[in-house]
Amino acid sequence: MSVTQLKNYAEGKWVSGKQEGEVLHNAVTGAAIYSASSDGLDFGSMMDYARKVGGKALRKLTFQQRGLMLKALALYLQERKEYFYTISAMTGATRSDSWVDIEGGIGNLFTYASLRRQFPDERFYVDGEAAKMSKGNTFMGHHIMVPKEGVAIHINAFNFPVWGMLEKIAVNLLAGVPAIVKPASLTSYLTEAVFEEIIKSNILPEGSLQLICGSARGILDSIQTEDTVTFTGSASTGRMLKSHPRIVSEAVSFTMEADSLNCCILGTDVYPGSAEFDIFIKEVVREITTKAGQKCTAIRRIIVPADRVEDVQIALGKRLASNTIGDPSLKEVRMGPLAGITQRNEVRERVALLSKSQSIVIGNLENFEVMGADKEKGAFLAPIIFFNDDPFVKTDCHDIEAFGPVSTIMPYNTIDDAIELSRMGKGSLVSSIVTADDNIAKEIVLGTATMHGRILILNADCAKESTGHGSPMPMLVHGGPGRAGGGEEMGGKRGVMHYLHRTAIQGSPTTISAITNVYQQYGKQHEYDKHPFKKHFEELEISETLVTAKHTVSEADITNFANVSGDNFYAHMDATSLEGTIFEGRVAHGYFILSKAAGLFVDAKKGPVLLNYGIDECRFTKPVYPGMTIGVKLTVKEKIAQEKRTPEDIAKGIVKWLVEVYDQTNETVAIATILTMVKMKEQG
Repeated sequence: MSVTQLKNYAEGKWVSGKQEGEVLHNAVTGAAIYSASSDGLDFGSMMDYARKVGGKALRKLTFQQRGLMLKALALYLQERKEYFYTISAMTGATRSDSWVDIEGGIGNLFTYASLRRQFPDERFYVDGEAAKMSKGNTFMGHHIMVPKEGVAIHINAFNFPVWGMLEKIAVNLLAGVPAIVKPASLTSYLTEAVFEEIIKSNILPEGSLQLICGSARGILDSIQTEDTVTFTGSASTGRMLKSHPRIVSEAVSFTMEADSLNCCILGTDVYPGSAEFDIFIKEVVREITTKAGQKCTAIRRIIVPADRVEDVQIALGKRLASNTIGDPSLKEVRMGPLAGITQRNEVRERVALLSKSQSIVIGNLENFEVMGADKEKGAFLAPIIFFNDDPFVKTDCHDIEAFGPVSTIMPYNTIDDAIELSRMGKGSLVSSIVTADDNIAKEIVLGTATMHGRILILNADCAKESTGHGSPMPMLVHGGPGRAGGGEEMGGKRGVMHYLHRTAIQGSPTTISAITNVYQQYGKQHEYDKHPFKKHFEELEISETLVTAKHTVSEADITNFANVSGDNFYAHMDATSLEGTIFEGRVAHGYFILSKAAGLFVDAKKGPVLLNYGIDECRFTKPVYPGMTIGVKLTVKEKIAQEKRTPEDIAKGIVKWLVEVYDQTNETVAIATILTMVKMKEQG
C-alpha cells in the first residue's frame, strides 16, 4: 500500500526524498499514513544557504521588526489552528492534548513577539551597565551583543511536534538567526503541516527556516563555530550528540533538554480532606494522563509521607478508574494512545524492568478497555502506578524512565528524606511541592534547587490559576541539570541571548555612544538653539543636550516641598536632630531636586512631547543644602520607535533622556533616566 511521502523544505524549495523512507502510522488505528525520507538532501549546502541567505536577511531587521514578524506569524497560524487539530488527532492526542501542543506553540510566538519591547529598535543589543575605566572619564568599557552568523539546528522530540518547533524558532528568529528544524519522524507529519503554512504565509525572509522530515544522520558533520544545536529527546541520544567531534572541535553551543525523572512531593502538613490533598491528586493524575504521559516534564516519582501512602493510592485509583481511554476524536475520551506502536512497546519493556524491584498497585498492561478503537492495532496503554516500599535501596525508579502513563509512589519519613529522594533522580526538568506550609516549601526548594530546572509550589492560594507542573512557560527557563541535559531553552531574554554573541568594547564615551546609539555619560554633548521638547521623535539626535538655567536652593524651597509632599523627614525639617548623621544641616529632598530639575528643563508649551512615561536608574549622589546652586544637563540617551496599534493611533516613540543635576562646583548631585513619549511627524 502506497502512502504519501512527506516533503522536506531545503534551500527555498519543497523536496521529496529519493527513497520511500520510514513509514509512519496513525497512532489510533495503526494504519500507514505517510513516509519520511531525507535521502538526497545536502545538509552542508542547506546550512550554508541558511547562513548566507536567511541569516543575512534576518540580521538586516531590528529586534522590533523581528518581533512584529513573529506576531504576524502567530496571528496567521492561529487562523488555521482547526486544520492542525484534525491532523494532531492521528498522533494520539486528545483535543486538550492538542491545545497544549498547537495553541501553546502559537502562544510562544505571541510571547516572544511581545518581548521585543525589552530590546532596542536596533540590530544589536547593549548589555548591562557601562564600566568606568579611567579617572578622567575619557576611557570606558561596555558590552554589545550581536546575532551569531550561523544557523540553529533544532533536533526535536516526537511528543510535541508543533510546540517543540515553535517554542524554539520563536527565540532564534527574534535573535536574528535562521534555523533548520528536524522533527522526530514519528509525528513529523503534523510538523510538516504547520511548517507548510509558515512558508505559505511569506512572512519570514527566505532562508529563515528549513525542514528535514526524514533522517538527519550526518547533519552535525557540517556545523561551524557560530552555529547552535538544540536537542530535545532521550538523555542517551543527547549525550551521544553532545560528544560529536565537530561540537567539540568547533566549540559549538549545544543545548540539551532531555527526558527526566521528575517528581511531585506531598508536604508533611497535607492530609486527606484538605484542599491541598485534592490539588495533589488532581495534579498527579493530570500529568499521568495528559499526552498519555509522553511529556518530558511528566511526574514519574510520587513522593509521599509514609503514613499517607495508602490514602494517596486509593485516591489515585479512584480518579484513574474514571479515566476513559480511546479514540481521541471522541468527546468522552480523556486519554488517547501513545504516539506509536514502537513507543508502546518501549514503555512495556521499561515497565517490565521496573517490575523487578517494585509492584504495580494501579493498572494493568493487558486488562483495560478502549473506547472507539482497536486496543491492539492502536498504541494504547493504561496508566500504571507502582509502589516502591524502600526507594533508598530499590533505586530502579530513580534510573529507569518509562516514557508513558507510568509513575511510582514512594514513601518518606522526614523532610530530609523527601529532599534526598527528589535529588536521587540525578537532575530533572521540574519538580513540584504541594504544601500549605511556606516553611516546608522553603526548606524543600533550597534543599533541591540545584537538581531541578524549575520548581512549582502548589497550594490553595495559587492552584486555580497555576499553569501546572508540566507546563514550561516562555518567560522562564526550560531545562535542568544532570540527567535533564544541563541546558536552557526559552527563558525570555535569557533564551534570546543564547543566539547572540557578547563582545566587550572599549574606547572613549563619545565613540562608544556612536557605536551603541546609546549616549554614554561623559561623552561629547551637542547643544542646539531649538528646545528638544519642540522636536519630533525623528528630529532628536543621540547626545543632543539642553543645558538649563540655574536655581539657588533656599530653606523656603525645602519647607514648601515638605508641605506639598507631606515628607517631613527629620533631615529635611529639624536641624537639631542631625548629630551623628552625614548631614551638615537641613538637606533638600531628593525628589525636590528631581522635581526642580524637571521645572528647569521642561518646555511648557504644547508640542511633540505627549507624556512622561517613567523614571529609571534614579540616584541622589550628593546632599544639597540651602544656598547651593543647581543646574541640569538633559541629553537624548536612547530612542525606541513604537508601532501603531491601530491605523488611527498616533505615530510615536519612547525617548530616554539622561538627566544630570550638578551644583556650583560642577559635581553631580542627582542623576536619572527619564522616559517621554514623543510624537512622530505626520506621515503624508
